[in-house]
Amino acid sequence: MIVENDTKLKRTLKLWQIVMMGLAYMTPMVVFDTFGIVSGITGGHVPTAYIVALVGMLFTASSYGKLVKVFPAAGSAYTYTQKAINRHLGFLVGWSSLLDYLFLPMVNALLTKIYLTALFPEVPTWLWVVLFVATVTILNLRSVNVLANFNALFVVIQIAIMTVFIILVIRGLHSGEGTGEVFTIQPFVQEGMDYSSIVTGATILCFSFLGFDAVTTLSEETPNPTKTIPKAIFLTALWGGMIFIISSFFIQLFFPDISRFKEPDAALPEIALYVGGKMFQSIFLCTTLVNTLASGLASHASVSRLLYVMGRDKVFPEKWFGYIHPKWKTPSINVLIVGIIALSALFFDLVTAASLINFGALKAFTFVNLSVISHFIIKEKKYRTIKGYFHYLIMPLIGAISIGILWINLETSSLIMGVGWFLIGFCYLLYFTKAFRTAPPQYQVEEIQL
Repeated sequence: MIVENDTKLKRTLKLWQIVMMGLAYMTPMVVFDTFGIVSGITGGHVPTAYIVALVGMLFTASSYGKLVKVFPAAGSAYTYTQKAINRHLGFLVGWSSLLDYLFLPMVNALLTKIYLTALFPEVPTWLWVVLFVATVTILNLRSVNVLANFNALFVVIQIAIMTVFIILVIRGLHSGEGTGEVFTIQPFVQEGMDYSSIVTGATILCFSFLGFDAVTTLSEETPNPTKTIPKAIFLTALWGGMIFIISSFFIQLFFPDISRFKEPDAALPEIALYVGGKMFQSIFLCTTLVNTLASGLASHASVSRLLYVMGRDKVFPEKWFGYIHPKWKTPSINVLIVGIIALSALFFDLVTAASLINFGALKAFTFVNLSVISHFIIKEKKYRTIKGYFHYLIMPLIGAISIGILWINLETSSLIMGVGWFLIGFCYLLYFTKAFRTAPPQYQVEEIQL
């Protein structure tokens, strides 16, 4: 039997731990997974596409930072839309955001199954899913500090192997591989490049940045969230973007085009093989498993906190979703629920799961930018100064337009499944609020005036 309690999340996380959690969610080595696709689209200018994507994401990151200063609660886009615009809309944004948060642990389980099945084809595939989900769930049940330290270790391992990769690339360039030179701007810009293709490539790469927003779900586990979380959001997006740009620059030097790849859509194994040989390829592939585990831990933690906030708000049953374990100070029931859902990787395919994630993420990003305008411009009237007009209208508008470009390029399957999920949430909200005659309840968090 579950007993309601007043136990709260424990405020222990430091800035560096939160940034590491965000980077783990973003998975730095994803740059190798998308390189072949985007290099083909951009004509060999992946670093430039990353720069365009980073600029767009930093505007949205800035919107997250502004809102967390006013509403220092876990919940991310759900909380901000609920308090800045409308409770009903807030629930629907939170419901859609669950697609992003809830299905990413399952995607990591799927990737683990794919990687390990390739290495050990004789082992039943279901065993890898069960072992992965069990490991991630057990680690998430314990203290968030333990989780953060694990993620920090995994991120450091990824950066270390990427550093070795860059050293090997430089050695190969001096031996005549690729462009044959290190100091060149060719990967960034060259005569006759198609700028529209750069934007197209950037729309794909923007999804590599999913995760900088997830750190907002840790607001109630941070001693001073109004200062720490905005910094963590910006630093996660910026550092992640710099890792992507630097890594893709050296990959592009070694592979000026995609002619050497047999499978450009899955070029990671070939990149590692050509740069470092068979032994390095094996080490590199093992590191991708670490990468997947780090992302799985971070995404599992984030969705558990989002479910906790929605349970505490009583839009989901509070005794289950709003429960905090008295010893571990974690939303333990939510952690178990997410683990059970992640086991659906036994039946789902990667394309379907990824499609659902894209819809949820874009909806969250869109309404965070709109929430800044609603709260600061419409409610607080901060358009009366040039500084306020720029910070609270122009910047979030640029962020919203950047996300709008991604909406235009969203896959049809993402749109169809996302709308289906949205309609399920809409019907639940219709029932829960008695056909909108009552507003969804919300947890009262003190609003901070800037």
